[in-house]
Amino acid sequence: MPILLHRPSNRRDFLKTTTLGGAALILAAGRSAAATDAGASEFHLALLSDTHIPADRTEVYRDFNPCDNLDRVVPQVIAARPEGVVLCGDAARLEGKLEDYRQLRAQIEPLAAAAPVFIGLGNHDDRASFRKVFTSPAGTLAAIDGKHVTVIEHPGVRVVVLDSLLYPNRVAGLLGKAQRAWLTSSLPTLADRPLVFFVHHTLGEGDGDLLDADRLFTIVRPHRHVKAIFYGHSHVWELGERDRLQLINLPSLGYNFRDQDPIGWVDARFRSDGVSLTLRAVGGNRTDDGKTFDVRWI
Repeated sequence: MPILLHRPSNRRDFLKTTTLGGAALILAAGRSAAATDAGASEFHLALLSDTHIPADRTEVYRDFNPCDNLDRVVPQVIAARPEGVVLCGDAARLEGKLEDYRQLRAQIEPLAAAAPVFIGLGNHDDRASFRKVFTSPAGTLAAIDGKHVTVIEHPGVRVVVLDSLLYPNRVAGLLGKAQRAWLTSSLPTLADRPLVFFVHHTLGEGDGDLLDADRLFTIVRPHRHVKAIFYGHSHVWELGERDRLQLINLPSLGYNFRDQDPIGWVDARFRSDGVSLTLRAVGGNRTDDGKTFDVRWI
């Protein structure tokens, strides 16, 4: 199955032509083309996961208000001036209702005016409802029937946001045959630069993990240009490694399941040899707030 990619002439054009829900996304005011081009070897992204935004702004879980958490983080991310934002699934609270996505869109509009927002889908999302609200999502969509897979092009790194949504409001995830076939056919053609994946589900062997995780590792293993997999789902901030791949478990922004885990986002700066990850904790365990973790590609 062919991969459809947009290859912009430079990073400024890429950022100016992506869209969110039909509204143009432009560079933040004051960011010059010269400054953008000068940092072409580094890709600065803000990483969010598990926002769990409900239609009802007053909804609270474990004494955390997901809408309030997102409101706190949006100006932080804008101030950090990333070139893009990745939301790694479970954007909506439970069932991915239209009203949830409308609330999410309203809250991230200021952010989307400053940088493209790339949204992956998790088990609390609904593909049909998401597409009704985010009619022209940021990034280039890969040609995979029944899946929402986004390709983000940058001179220094290629980012692919996979779709592990199996059923809304069920725990387990699945890439599925079509997405795995797309990966198998596409990865050999994408070896010109480092590549990192984002997928919502955890990569273990439990009934609530990505059910075809082992098959994903089998597909990826021969391709040394694939360097890392970022994921959410567990609401845990953790770094690991498997089969030379760097594994980064992103913290939840909506709420944690355990008091020991932070709530927040990650400021990421990708380079050809790795990525620097700075935790920005706004709740939960804030011990590592502001701490930077340097991850080297193998």
